[in-house]
Amino acid sequence: MNPETPRNAPWSRPLVLWPVTGLVLVLFAAGLWAFQPWRLFTSQTVEEAPPAALVPAEPDASDGAGATTAEAGEPVEETEPVVLAEGEFLTQEHETTGTVSVLELPDGSRHVRLTDLATSDGPDLYVWITDQEAGGDWGKYRDGRYADLGDLKGTRGSANYEIPDDVDLDGMTSVVIWCNRFSVAFGSAPVSL
Repeated sequence: MNPETPRNAPWSRPLVLWPVTGLVLVLFAAGLWAFQPWRLFTSQTVEEAPPAALVPAEPDASDGAGATTAEAGEPVEETEPVVLAEGEFLTQEHETTGTVSVLELPDGSRHVRLTDLATSDGPDLYVWITDQEAGGDWGKYRDGRYADLGDLKGTRGSANYEIPDDVDLDGMTSVVIWCNRFSVAFGSAPVSL
């Protein structure tokens, strides 16, 4: 050792510290990517009107109120959906509140409507309808039958999610806000069909 080099100089430390420091930085970056902690402080509000179908209207000889004219010249009117099931969200992994309705329109289309939703933001969030009971152990939702209705549109407010025609609703019992990245349910609502 050179007598002029101090024993504790930074460049004389064991070489193992540099790879360990590099590994710590890589793990820190991976943790930021996976957990996205800044999402604890973000939210997105969406306010969609309830789904409605346009159906041919009976001509009203008295005043024609409530009817509009379609492109083909046929009178049409909006009709209210039929409520097939309703339920309130139960908190699971993250505080989640709001109401869920499963709706059917006169044209046969079916929708899940989330009303007054309030939940945490998170990575990779979806809306599912499942045959598993709401609440309890959230790991069970992947074990049964479920249909992915798409990305969660917002963590606050009201939104509609169309149920694909090929999804059999018979036996479906809950709607779940599902985090795909970590396989956890933020919240679920009972909607026995």
